[in-house]
Amino acid sequence: MKTMTELNHEYAEIIRQNYSENLKTAQKMVDYMRQSTAVYRGEPVACLYMPKFFSQAAWDYLNKVAATICGILDKVIQQYFSDEQYRRLFPFDNELERLILAESGYKTLLPIARLDIFFNEEDFSFKFCEFNADGASAMNEGRELDNALANSHALQQMRQNYNITSFELFDSWVAEFAKIYEQYSEKTGATKTPRVVITDFMDLSTPNEFIEFKKSFQKAGFDTEIAEIRDLIYQNGKLYTIDGEKVDAIYRRAVTRDIIEHKAEIQPFLQAALDNSVCIIGHFRTQIIHNKMIFMILRMPETLAFLTEEEQKYILEHIPKTEPLTSRAAANIAKNKDLYIIKPQDLYASKGVYAGVDMSEEDWQTAVKNAVDTQYLLQEYHKPYQTQNLNFNHPQTANSPNFETYNNITGMFMYNGKLQGLYSRAGQKGTISYSAGGLTIASMLATPIDN
Repeated sequence: MKTMTELNHEYAEIIRQNYSENLKTAQKMVDYMRQSTAVYRGEPVACLYMPKFFSQAAWDYLNKVAATICGILDKVIQQYFSDEQYRRLFPFDNELERLILAESGYKTLLPIARLDIFFNEEDFSFKFCEFNADGASAMNEGRELDNALANSHALQQMRQNYNITSFELFDSWVAEFAKIYEQYSEKTGATKTPRVVITDFMDLSTPNEFIEFKKSFQKAGFDTEIAEIRDLIYQNGKLYTIDGEKVDAIYRRAVTRDIIEHKAEIQPFLQAALDNSVCIIGHFRTQIIHNKMIFMILRMPETLAFLTEEEQKYILEHIPKTEPLTSRAAANIAKNKDLYIIKPQDLYASKGVYAGVDMSEEDWQTAVKNAVDTQYLLQEYHKPYQTQNLNFNHPQTANSPNFETYNNITGMFMYNGKLQGLYSRAGQKGTISYSAGGLTIASMLATPIDN
């Protein structure tokens, strides 16, 4: 069975041997993506030409990785609910805590998440980067990139020897959403067939992905609408859209930080959540693991105390050391910038994240100084696994491929506690994000064809 590294090398060799043909299909891929619905902040999502092929062994291993961390995170959420002293470790004010502790109407603690890791494709070692629970996204990027690459020359050649499958992330989520809602319906007596609303702050989001989810919900038989969260109306214990349509279930894409910052504008939604008069998936309890303080809290004695010995070892090995960025901590890292990264507790899309490896000594010192005692975290920096890839978003020579080295990050999409698919991104800086020039890579499972 081929390893991920061997699959990558084999694909690169196909491109080298048939470069002129791949140059043509690569340009078609770029053209497709520039016109596609994969958009970030109004701009088309840029991508690399070579997919990331996950071997069966890697997929099986990541299933175990995902199952273990989800089991741990479930325990953390349960402990938060049952132990008032444990709740004091988290940086939530009384209002947010009240939302978190509100009844959800279903048992599932973490309905949907994307858990990002730095995954070494050779020895399967890894470190977690972050947990995205509120508004977990990027499903549409993978879908569009799969479409863009479907007829690429190298992929067609690769399919002659391998079964290559992509990860389906829309219909599968609707199926899990329905299972969670069924729990709510049985407990509360709500209608068996809900009217679903996908909601967010539309001026802070890119709704193209919502449209794809809406199609999947409708295909499954659910009356579905995309609605601005500010426009929801709460009357007589019922939540309605601006058009007066009753809302039974919400697929919440609005991240908690945005909700708290705009709470005065969305009081009907918040009151419905507190009253449990509508099924909200995911519930505010996801903020417990979404806030980046979770990395520090996971390593605390208070958390390790209720974990098994195996889970304790897992946490200490795979969760990077994290602490508040205080004046004392800043003094200790002054001369070792390449070993650290600083990030705000609760921003998203890599806003305000600084990796020492990307900065001059002067700029690093300035960034650290400005962040000290301002709800920033200091974290040990983990060097990402690197692979070779091709970026055809810029003009290329017609003679030979220009392979470049990229840092890699892998996202694990978790639906109702199960690993449903993978997401890959790469970049040439210490932070692998769009704001730092990051690019999306198609993620595919490749297994040999039995001849």
